[in-house]
Amino acid sequence: MSREPGLGALEDQLAVVFTDPSLLEQALTHRSFAFEEGGLPTYERLEFLGDAVLGLVVAHRVYRLLPDAPEGRLAKIRSSAVNTRALAGIARDLDLGSHVRLGHGEEQSGGRDKDSILADTIESLIGAVYLEGGMEAATSLVDRLFADLLDHLVAWQGSLDFKTSLQELTASELSALPVYRLAEEGPDHAKRFTAEVEIEGAVLGRGRGRSKKEAEQGAAEEAYVTLIERLAISSP
Repeated sequence: MSREPGLGALEDQLAVVFTDPSLLEQALTHRSFAFEEGGLPTYERLEFLGDAVLGLVVAHRVYRLLPDAPEGRLAKIRSSAVNTRALAGIARDLDLGSHVRLGHGEEQSGGRDKDSILADTIESLIGAVYLEGGMEAATSLVDRLFADLLDHLVAWQGSLDFKTSLQELTASELSALPVYRLAEEGPDHAKRFTAEVEIEGAVLGRGRGRSKKEAEQGAAEEAYVTLIERLAISSP
């Protein structure tokens, strides 16, 4: 079965050759494209599968890297490695946006660089690799794609407090400190807080919660993962 132009290069990056190229094509097919083409299979089922495989492989790697860490810290690191922003960063490293099959409307709205679409697609690819080559192939792929990020998360995350971890990271690597901005809404008995964290003039994280602390921790976590991705080459 013939491959679409450019997919061979993606297979080289994944180190997987699909015996059924339609499986790889499905892993790259957004619902907008599928609808315009009359109802093709989308990547959503593969995304579901890939999410489970990714979670297991990352959990296993973190478990091995931190043999004495409590469950809470392991869970925090896993969450930071597989959240939408982190997955989108991995997808951008693969230039995955250029391969995603999008409908015209989604294309025009910048879908190729949307975090949500990129994150979904990296998971669907992992699911497709699992179906093609089994758990060994999927584990090898996840290990290669996520090794640097996990190593840095393990090295930097000295506590479960992302505000502290972010401040330590920015002070060490950027000689700067994060600045938080808070907004609140709702009645006194049911307030919701939204936090943004700005570093060197750029908003790198946003969070929501029922308390100021929860919102700021969410914003700090998002910014922390973003910076780890950006500093992966130079960070220890």
